[in-house]
Amino acid sequence: MSKIWFIMLLSAICTALVRDPSVAVSAMLAGAQNSVELAMQLVAVYGVWLGFFALLDKTGLSNIIAKLLGPVIRFLFKGSGKDAQKFVSMNVSANLLGLGNAATPMGINAVKLLGDEKKSANSNVIMLVVISATSLQILPTTVISMRAAHGSTGAADFLLPCIIATVLSTIIGVALVKICSRLFPDERRK
Repeated sequence: MSKIWFIMLLSAICTALVRDPSVAVSAMLAGAQNSVELAMQLVAVYGVWLGFFALLDKTGLSNIIAKLLGPVIRFLFKGSGKDAQKFVSMNVSANLLGLGNAATPMGINAVKLLGDEKKSANSNVIMLVVISATSLQILPTTVISMRAAHGSTGAADFLLPCIIATVLSTIIGVALVKICSRLFPDERRK
């Protein structure tokens, strides 16, 4: 897949350079500058929130969050261990705050603990991927901060539709995983 993207990118650059080199070079430089500016804005947001989650873990508050989310996590992730449940609850907490990229390290740790070292994913890993992909967000801080950084006067105006969309997509995703895991149990896929 990376070869296809490389070929597409190379052909686009070559076409742009042949048609109008001055526009192509200025567009590449402007794109590079915009990407660096966006990266710096996101680094600040993620730095704050990743530090926040590290403090939660160091102070033991992550265990309290895991206990609060415990009944839901145990229902969704049958047979998972306490460490996996803690990472899942931190992943869900980060997603609730709209910090999908900040949720990724916790999600990776959770997958390592939920997985069984097989080539195919088990129901718990699939459930985590679906919950992460649907990204239930109560407060989409990344989008709000990006809209505010770009001068939006109503950076959080989309909040209600966002909550409705993510709640519905998460409910549908969880229901489908539960249905599929009953139709195709983990034992039959091994």
